[in-house]
Amino acid sequence: MTGSGTPSLQLFLDRLTARSVLTDEESQAILNLPRRASQVDANRDFVRIGERVDHCCFIVEGVMGRFGQTSQGTRQITALHISGDVADLHSVVRPVGTSAIQALSTTSVLRISHEALRKVAGRFPAVAEAFWRDCMVDAAVLSQWVVNVGRRDAKTRLSHLLCEMAVRTGDDRRPQLRYPFPVTQAHLADMTGLTPVHVNRTLKALRDDGLVIVRDRVVQILDWKRLTKLGEFDAGYLDADTTPDARRRLLD
Repeated sequence: MTGSGTPSLQLFLDRLTARSVLTDEESQAILNLPRRASQVDANRDFVRIGERVDHCCFIVEGVMGRFGQTSQGTRQITALHISGDVADLHSVVRPVGTSAIQALSTTSVLRISHEALRKVAGRFPAVAEAFWRDCMVDAAVLSQWVVNVGRRDAKTRLSHLLCEMAVRTGDDRRPQLRYPFPVTQAHLADMTGLTPVHVNRTLKALRDDGLVIVRDRVVQILDWKRLTKLGEFDAGYLDADTTPDARRRLLD
């Protein structure tokens, strides 16, 4: 149910309409989706591997990480989800998780039922198309993260990650050169396939090089051009440069 104090889904709508063209009626249908607010404590698993779920989670505030896990319990974070993201939109069509989701900071979420999402997608094919496109962007991020962990050195891995988050937290497709990043060095290690000690040393090296400072869970980028070069970062996979005339509506 949606109460008077329940947060809006406007940020989710904004994310969809950055890449897809929706009519006023279609947009309102998304804003009217029933949802239930909840809060997830830091370092709590919100969705477990193999768990069957009947809802998706929209992130109002905070950071969640999607991860896989070895039989020994070692985790690899494969994506980050921030305010405005639906962390598991794909679960509408695959409700049993092959990956899990953990709150990396205290996170406020809205739970939206699969049934409600299926109904609005069935009623409005353009909304289904927008959902599909959103999932494809998540897949593109996953592909980049695989390359990052598998083929880049430590400084390049961390630089790429910090550049990605700068773009994702920025406005008008411009990177945010100072942004909150409420994760620990242990989380960063799980994102980059490094040890926490190696992460600490690498962040110090990036600071000493005059590129970026990560302190008190805030990232301050000192030299964007050099950091993107070191991180081999091109924002194209995020569709960060999508302009209104380049948005998609394949049904017309």
